[in-house]
Amino acid sequence: MRRIRTTLEMIKFEHSVFALPFALTGALLAARFDGAPGLWPTWRQLGWIVVAMVGARSAAMTMNRIADLEYDRHNPRTRNRPLVTGELSLGFAWLFTLINAALLVLAAWQLNPLALRLSPLVLAVLFFYSYTKRFTTWSHLVLGFCLGMAPAAAWIAVAGWLDGRMLILSAAVTLWVAGFDVLYACQDLAFDIQAGLYSIPRRFGIARALAIARGMHGLMVLLLVWLAWSFRLPWPAWAGIAAVAGLLAYEHALVKPHDLSKINAAFFTVNGYISVLFFLSWGAAIWLSGS
Repeated sequence: MRRIRTTLEMIKFEHSVFALPFALTGALLAARFDGAPGLWPTWRQLGWIVVAMVGARSAAMTMNRIADLEYDRHNPRTRNRPLVTGELSLGFAWLFTLINAALLVLAAWQLNPLALRLSPLVLAVLFFYSYTKRFTTWSHLVLGFCLGMAPAAAWIAVAGWLDGRMLILSAAVTLWVAGFDVLYACQDLAFDIQAGLYSIPRRFGIARALAIARGMHGLMVLLLVWLAWSFRLPWPAWAGIAAVAGLLAYEHALVKPHDLSKINAAFFTVNGYISVLFFLSWGAAIWLSGS
């Protein structure tokens, strides 16, 4: 149990809240607009969606730590992580990764045939991300897509097919995550240069990287407006978009090119509020649209 607890702390298990509300929103939209108005996802569907999300994120985050082990050894910010210190063994990390990958496949199998067929592709994308900083500046967008798949996957889990409108929400989540990952990457600029890793802050500098992150988040808000309009959602969805926009503005106000001391508040606290508020407001809008 101690090793499991240490592993969950290493992968910041509590931050599963970032993507899960967007996945659940996708599930609610599918149940409401998949030709059966007024219906909600079953508890069984919601349960397996949560299992799939937790398994996918846990496998991906642990794989990321395995892949980056040698970099973590030399980065002052990460050299106290359990795999570096030896508190966790590499073998246990691999076992944890494989078990959680199997959980994703099991959950997909329990949901429907299309979800099962797509589960290996999802795992391939999740594991591929861990190596992208070695060769592309735009690894932030790959990370964003890893979470951006969640609402589309949840629609598939409930409906057994994919509505093209869910790609709008997937793109919005992709840009949201990519934007705050750019902010987070600013604190590793010196190490990225030393280690030969790629990132937007390394290529463009911190000031321009922050501007790019703001642009990503601005586009995210526009995509949410498009999505709410496409589903003809009532006022709570629009109130949620306004709240998300306000929180994003606050997040960017916390981070300055010459002062990155509030990165953690911007990255963890504010983004947790964004995802939860989005789910509550859009859940209310979906409920009203079916009443």
